[in-house]
Amino acid sequence: MIIAIYISVNKNNKEEVIMKRILLVCSAGMSTSLLVSKMQASAENQKIECEINATAEAELKDRIDDTDVILLGPQVRFLLSKIKKSVESKGIPVEVINAVDYGTMNGEKVLKQALDLIK
Repeated sequence: MIIAIYISVNKNNKEEVIMKRILLVCSAGMSTSLLVSKMQASAENQKIECEINATAEAELKDRIDDTDVILLGPQVRFLLSKIKKSVESKGIPVEVINAVDYGTMNGEKVLKQALDLIK
């Protein structure tokens, strides 16, 4: 899933909007569909403009260039070091979603985790 987050920044006394893209990866992209809904609801409640989509691990290589942060579902945590190494030169942070937050589909906490990584 890709989350495009818009953040206001002050640059030369002008407000500028920067889009941040967060890629969540799981085995087949299916188990994250409920989490997508929960994260969208959380983002709406916090007035964060975002676009959220699910993606399978097999599609990751096609989306690396279009992301700022990668979060892995707990079921693919074994890919952490491999993915970190593959995006190291691009400076993209990679982390595993907390298993409890993922298991309980806590969209608010997963969204916060993503936001904390892009700060």
